[in-house]
Amino acid sequence: MKKTVWISYDLGVKGDYEGLFSWLDDHDAKECGNSIAVLEYDYTDSFVEELQEDLSRNVNFAKHDRIYVILREGEKMRGRFLFGKRKAAPWSGYGHQEPQINEEVQLHG
Repeated sequence: MKKTVWISYDLGVKGDYEGLFSWLDDHDAKECGNSIAVLEYDYTDSFVEELQEDLSRNVNFAKHDRIYVILREGEKMRGRFLFGKRKAAPWSGYGHQEPQINEEVQLHG
């Protein structure tokens, strides 16, 4: 089976970009902007597990490296981290939203 996926990568300054870029090239990935690629991934049974194992065999991941995959599941688009986890967004605090105040704490505090 084949599935079209977008992969976002953040390997930091010392990451194994050579291994990742080689893997992306071997899968005919197309560049989609800074640190984003799209490709068709061929798998047999469990898409996420096979993709994680394939990447692990070809890329030396460090502790803080991150790979995020976006794919269509039925009518919905889904995303998840294959490696790493979400961190605070660099744009946090720049918006014009009023800070949320916990009224209960304010009344009793």
